[in-house]
Parts: sequence; C-alpha cells; structure tokens
Amino acid sequence: MGEKVAADRFDLTARARFRDRLRACLDALDTLLAEERFRDTRDRIGVEVELCLADSDGSPRMVNEAVLGRMATRDFQSELGKFTIELNMSPHELAGGVFEDLAEELRIALRYADRMAGEFDAQVVMTGVLPTITAEQMVPGSLSLGDRYTLLNDQIMAARGEAINLDITGAERLHRSFDSIAPESACTSVQFHLQVTPERFAPVWNAAQVAAAAQVALGANAPFVFGRELWHESRPIFFLQATDARPPELAAQGVRPRAWFGERWIDSVTDLFQESVRYFPALLPLLGDEDPKAVLAAGGTPALGELALHNGTVYRWNRPVYAVVDGVPHLRVENRVLSTGPTVLDTIANAAFYYGLVRALADEPEPVWRRLPFAQAERNFLAACRHGIGARLGWPGPAGVRELPAAELVAEILLPLAASGLDAWGVTPADRDRYLSVIEGRCRRGVTGAGWQTAVYHQLVADGKDRATALRGVVRRYCELARTETPVHDWPTSA
Repeated sequence: MGEKVAADRFDLTARARFRDRLRACLDALDTLLAEERFRDTRDRIGVEVELCLADSDGSPRMVNEAVLGRMATRDFQSELGKFTIELNMSPHELAGGVFEDLAEELRIALRYADRMAGEFDAQVVMTGVLPTITAEQMVPGSLSLGDRYTLLNDQIMAARGEAINLDITGAERLHRSFDSIAPESACTSVQFHLQVTPERFAPVWNAAQVAAAAQVALGANAPFVFGRELWHESRPIFFLQATDARPPELAAQGVRPRAWFGERWIDSVTDLFQESVRYFPALLPLLGDEDPKAVLAAGGTPALGELALHNGTVYRWNRPVYAVVDGVPHLRVENRVLSTGPTVLDTIANAAFYYGLVRALADEPEPVWRRLPFAQAERNFLAACRHGIGARLGWPGPAGVRELPAAELVAEILLPLAASGLDAWGVTPADRDRYLSVIEGRCRRGVTGAGWQTAVYHQLVADGKDRATALRGVVRRYCELARTETPVHDWPTSA
C-alpha cells in the first residue's frame, strides 16, 4: 500500500521525530539561558481580546471570515468558531498612563470592528460565553475555515477515540455529547501578557497562580452555557471538558488534562516547558525547517517553533511563552483565566488589578506561595469559578490559612497590594486610581458581569419569558449597556 500513514493523518514516525525536535528545543533554551541571551528587560505588556459576533437579536452570527475579509488591518484574526474573532493589541510599556492608553486603543478597535461587522448584520459582544449559543449550533461546520482548526479537531478526536462528553452541574446541569471540538469555540477570553526576565519568571508565574482565584471571583462573566445556568465563570470547566483528549479510562487513572491549573509551584522558567514535553503527547507533530542547534552554532537565535507549537496545545491558565523579536529572545507569562468584558472599562480594570497584584506578590520578601499550599490555590480557583464574588477563598494569615469572602479579601488585602504594585511599575496615580476603583466598586456592590447576567435573566423569566427569549433579552440589554462605558457594577438590572 506504499507509505504507512496513521489514521490520524500523520506518518507513524511523526511523533517520534517531533519528540526529538522538542528535546532539541529544550536544550537550545537551556543554552540561551546559560549564555544570558535574554537582554531585553523592559517591562512590556500585551493584551489579546476574543470577541463574539451576534445579530441584532443577540444570537450568534457565523460571519467571521466575511468580517475579517472586509477589515484593512491585521490586528484582528479568526478564532476557532465562525462567530468569533480575536484582537491582538500592540505591546505597551508598563508605566505612566498605560491603562488609559490601552482603553482608548481598545475602544477605537471595537468601534472599527463593530462597523465592519455591521456590514454583515452583526455586532461584537465582549463576554466569556455568548448566552444564546445553542448546542445544536456546535457542529464541525461552525469551525472557522483553515487547516489548523480542522487538524486540531481531528487530532483531539483521534486521541480521545469517542465523543466529547460535557457534564457540568451548577445552578442547572448541562449534559451533552459532541462529535467535534466545536463546543470549545464558544469560549471567549482576554489574555494578559507580561514580559519578564528569566530570573523573574518563576516568581511572576507563581504570583499569577495565586492571583487567579481573585481575578475570577471579581471578573466572572460566563454564567450560561448552551442555555443552562452553570457556574459564575463556567468557561474554565467548560473549556477543560471541551478540549479533553483523554478517554474516561485515562482520566480515571489521573492522566493530566490539556487544560490545566498545574500541580506545583515552580523554581525555574524551564520547569513548565519541560512538564509540557514530558506529560503531553504532541497533537500537531509538524516539523519546521529550523535546526535549533545549527542556528545556535551559527550565532543566531532559534525560534524554537516546535516548542511554541506544542506549548500552544497545552492550555495552562497561566502559560509560559518564548518568542523572538528583532533577533532577541524574550519570555512572557500569559494570563488566560478571565472572560472578556463586559465593557472596555471593566476589561482594563481587570488588567490593572492583575498587573499590580502580580508585581506586589512577586516582590514580597516572604512569598505568599511559601505559605499557601498549591492545592489550596487550585481550590480557590475552582471556588471562584463556581461562586464568583460569593466565593470564600483561603489566604495565609498569622495563624495559618483561613477562608475569607472574596470581596473582603480583595478589598482589604489584595487591592492595596495591587496599588503598591502599580506604583512599583511607575503607573501614574490617576491611572492607578481610576481602574482600581472599578474593582473596589464591584467589591462594594457585590456585582460582576455574571451576577448582572443572571439577575436580568431571572427577572425576564419571572416576567413570563421562555428560556430562549430571556437569554436573547439578556444579550440585547448587555450590548446596549456595554456601549455606555458604565462599569458593570453600576448597570441597572431592569430588563
């Protein structure tokens, strides 16, 4: 029959060759670190914003290819679903009035995207999971066009060997099976990037893991999945199950899922890359032309393309990133825990809280992760996803770890830390106070995007609306208020 080709579309030796290249990439990374090649130490940040496309009635519009084709910029690109697009914002130095600059850049980009989407009877929506998406719409035909999406779907389904089963219980229960990874496309998030030196990577990543629960508790914005009310921030558990390449037997054995909080604090930047290579088989064993050892021998800087490709299929909530810009390598921590929205103001407030808190926690002479068990940090994260601002989170004190209401923990302990962290970055007091006051307002009012969505939904149901009509009403009202730039904790809950 000629050359043997595996059922999953790769030659039977592809993974072995790819594994060898991954090890070569890890060796090259060790060499770059030993030679102190990471010279660019500027404090730079970047933001990626994933957006839904919906019609005037609040239902998803599968028109991302048409919208992107109309745009005269490369800042936007496709995402997994035909009803989603992604904005890649330009890097900024973390100082001065950076957050106001980011907010203005995001406003301009969203207005532009709205205009382009409007030509195809669509509008952009900043939320974690569009409440009106139905399970019936999540079919292979809803995936964006492109070989990478098709190949990723084929590989996950081949590894799993059976339908993907979603089973999530919150306020209601969602239990559905799917024959593709299309459900994953319903998740839309915001990603905060922070460039760090190799020496700072481990403390910054550990700090980001500590901060994740507070971020989610105060930024929850994904309470509905396929018409069911689940967790305040349903996206992490939903994403985990929708991308799970493990059949149930491997999950029962404790094999790690690809969407992963982690299992320990780290000591080195190489810890995470090594874990990803050690624990996770390649989904996309595609070899590039670059030999990292040869590039190093010639005095160049290798792109480590295979390591970057593989790392992109391990969905850590705080992910390590290696990249090369103008011949100089750098490292970033990519924070991926939050849903998008509800407003530009809310999104940038979330960014200010994150960057300030991580800086303060990473700078502490007695790091909090030395006093907080990693398992407790994970429990905090899951509690925040389930209960949002109503969660109780463990935090170390003089007498050991004690549980505090999330709003109290943030208002009394973490917000002052975030403020001091922004001061350390050199952010102006006006910028600091404007955006952290939004987080303080959520603590004071006890309202997040998730809380607002569920309150309006239940009001509409109480007024006699059926489920589908009520969810469309939530999205329409959400879009109206999101464009006022009033933060979500001040939104009226009248439908």
